[in-house]
Amino acid sequence: MQTSIKIASDRAYDILRSEHHPLDVIFAPKNIAVIGATEKPGSVGRTLLWNLISHPFGGTVFPVNPKRNSVMGIKTYPTIADVPDVVDLAIIATPAATVPGIIAECVNAGVKGAIAISAGFRETGSAGMELEQRILQELRRGDMRLIGPNCLGVINPHLGLNASFASSMPSPGKVGFISQSGALCTAILDWSFRENVGFSAFISIGSMLDVDWGDLIYYLGDDPHTESIVIYMESVGNARSFLSAAREVALTKPIIVIKAGRTAAAAAAATSHTGALTGSDAVFDAAFRRCGVLRVERISELFDMAEVLAKQPRPKGKRMTIITNAGGPGVLATDALIAGGGELADLSGKTRERLNQVLPMTGNHNNPIDLLGDAEPERYQKALEIISQDENTDAILVILTPQAMTNPTETAKLLAPYGKIGKPVLASWMGDADIAAGAEILNQASIPTFPYPDTAARIFNYMWRYSYNLRSLYETPTLASSSVDFSNCKQVENIIQTARESGRYLLTETESKKILAAYGIPTVETYLATSVEEAIQKAEKIGYPVVLKVYSPTITHKTDVGGVHLNLYCAEAVKEAYNAIHTSVTTKVGARDFAGVTVQPMVDLKNGYELILGSSIDAQFGPVILFGTGGELVEVFADRALGLPPLNTTLARRMMEQTRIYQALKGVRGRREIGLSQLEQILVRFSQLVVEQPAIKEIDINPLLVKPGHENSLIALDGRVILHDLDTKPEDIPKPAILPYPIQYVSPWKMKNGMEVIIRPIRPEDEPLIIQFHHKLSQESVYFRYFHIIKLSQRIAHERLTRLCFIDYDREMALVADYQNPETGQQEILAVGRLSKLHGKNKGEFALIVADSYQCQGLGSEILKRLLQVGENENLTEINAEILLENHAMQRVCEKLGFTIQRTTDPSVVKATIPLQNRYAIPR
Repeated sequence: MQTSIKIASDRAYDILRSEHHPLDVIFAPKNIAVIGATEKPGSVGRTLLWNLISHPFGGTVFPVNPKRNSVMGIKTYPTIADVPDVVDLAIIATPAATVPGIIAECVNAGVKGAIAISAGFRETGSAGMELEQRILQELRRGDMRLIGPNCLGVINPHLGLNASFASSMPSPGKVGFISQSGALCTAILDWSFRENVGFSAFISIGSMLDVDWGDLIYYLGDDPHTESIVIYMESVGNARSFLSAAREVALTKPIIVIKAGRTAAAAAAATSHTGALTGSDAVFDAAFRRCGVLRVERISELFDMAEVLAKQPRPKGKRMTIITNAGGPGVLATDALIAGGGELADLSGKTRERLNQVLPMTGNHNNPIDLLGDAEPERYQKALEIISQDENTDAILVILTPQAMTNPTETAKLLAPYGKIGKPVLASWMGDADIAAGAEILNQASIPTFPYPDTAARIFNYMWRYSYNLRSLYETPTLASSSVDFSNCKQVENIIQTARESGRYLLTETESKKILAAYGIPTVETYLATSVEEAIQKAEKIGYPVVLKVYSPTITHKTDVGGVHLNLYCAEAVKEAYNAIHTSVTTKVGARDFAGVTVQPMVDLKNGYELILGSSIDAQFGPVILFGTGGELVEVFADRALGLPPLNTTLARRMMEQTRIYQALKGVRGRREIGLSQLEQILVRFSQLVVEQPAIKEIDINPLLVKPGHENSLIALDGRVILHDLDTKPEDIPKPAILPYPIQYVSPWKMKNGMEVIIRPIRPEDEPLIIQFHHKLSQESVYFRYFHIIKLSQRIAHERLTRLCFIDYDREMALVADYQNPETGQQEILAVGRLSKLHGKNKGEFALIVADSYQCQGLGSEILKRLLQVGENENLTEINAEILLENHAMQRVCEKLGFTIQRTTDPSVVKATIPLQNRYAIPR
């Protein structure tokens, strides 16, 4: 048996979560210095100190105040440098102007973490922003992490740490709360005592000068006390950091956000249709969907959803069955359900028969099911038992109104066992004192209760949307067909460069369509004519009827200037149209804006649909893709969905499903379905264009005509591309919020036996190939990888492979050796190597496995060498791995590449470590 060259990637994930996190010094410090501690009544400095000493966290507190010998009976120190111990956490409560200098002193003294409570920074204008830049300069001299400035502080209830100036210590619990508003923190704190809500962490994040959403989401994602994360957000800050962390953590812990500013005026509309339809708040919705974050509208819903998702499973669909003892509440719940996009379940025939056997004939056995006002506990129990087995029901809402014959407590006792049936069960126990005991029984049985049935229905709508978004993230897509001729991509760059050199930022229709065609997006045949005679000649070459459109380097909306004439059936009509366009454009905008016309065939729109596909730039999230109903009234109908590139086929289909036009595209009123899979491919290629051509600011394809089963079944009838302003620097162009597929790491390599493979980053579409790969592994290979034997069924489970194939290239890199078998023509994966960043650290952990039949061919060494190159490009300072002592082959590979091998506390395991010193870096 050959020696395997592998290490356990799952073990690598465990290591990521078990090592000391840099933010522990903030949330679990051994000692704290309070800089600005004072005895002045009502001051922040006094409140901070009092909170720390009145809620002992198990560490030492050092007040720092150069003007006093003691504060509240505790010895003070003039500066942080005078504190006798190395300080874990410094809390700064001094005037803003002093903070940069204090941060410098903290860095010099080796302080590991800081919280800047002080206000007076970017919120005050340019002077405050200058102070922030000075703070950043000081932070970069060391490794100290900073929360704030302008924040309330942080609280860790499980440790008794109150490093804030909040008036009270919240109860310990399982919810991690993060807020950009300090005032809201205090209000939530007061509310939590009334509602008996506990927290694992209570964090005021402030201006996010250093520690941001991503840092805190990762930290709470690793925290064993945290089961859900709730966020009050005003701005996203580093969008890539937020999305990267949220995409990973949301798979295991719900992240629920309330985002302020939903009704604020959107950013000024751009000149394109896409820009007019893309509001900043809608982009936030798209971003949250893309990373599996659930957005709610009410503060109470933050905690309602945290409770519900902790108690009940995610629904598989949007169909709910309602059981009630009163018609009115059932109707209210139905209205709220339908208004939010949910559906009433269509009960199966078997379910209806069973209900007819146990329920009174006078009741309503359809959904909502009316048990009547005299419903005893047993009637509720029988109905719930039957509905729990209904194959068409995704969730159940049980409503009880206290009537003369009702026993809320006994009913709750009988329903309590149904809290764990594999599908969500919610309850609305309506009333006050009479129903309190029953509601408590249900809550203790993991059945969330709500005072009003419409509230419960809204909560369910959030549940199914959350489940839907997560499935979108980790549903294996099909591999998009590559119709992109990469030699044409050079032509795209040339078109853009030519326009820039001529001082233009608006590409002509002809140039725009060439760019679309280069990325495999079909376009209508288009010819330029600069005279009446030439227009007639082109029309007769194409064949009547034709369309004439104004050709101009400056006009963005052709119809606004009378620049489009349709259905031209003869030469005379072409002549009249040409002259009419020339006259209209000259009158409305000037003769210099008329450069001729384009002549195109008149495409029959009958039985087709006009769509819009576009892209524009969001200041926070970078490129945003728009899809929806197109045509001249595109802004009027405003039927559109937004998404963040890059897209795969699954994400493309989810965008389509969010629009009203999608129902028509699937086929309606006798019309056949259009080629949805082809449309998916177009969206994927379009997203590729968006991320690969950063010089493009906006793109409109309007209309994109789709027809069922026609030779021109999908074709761009018009296209417009707008470049960034000529004076825009490349570094000032917002980057995609999600790192695109890193094609720079794709290259061929030849093994010792002469086999040629492509070493490339893994893709979500690789899941079927990874399953085949695991079938090739021997027991020894499995043992060396996982440090123990794991069954094949467990290794190839979809839930597990999503972690390995659906990766965030900003946080980790997995390289595969891709081989096309000449005998079968099928692709195979021969090896997988993975490099993951340690949370909160500038280090990485690698894992490597080579299929048994392809070992000893240099493949493992080559992949590891490329992972080291990736680590250099990501500015990692160190890469390491734990390896079984008996895995000598892996140790030799590491030693050959410069790793140091050391023993660990586990005698069966050694650790390989290598510092990175720019030996492997390649351009990114």
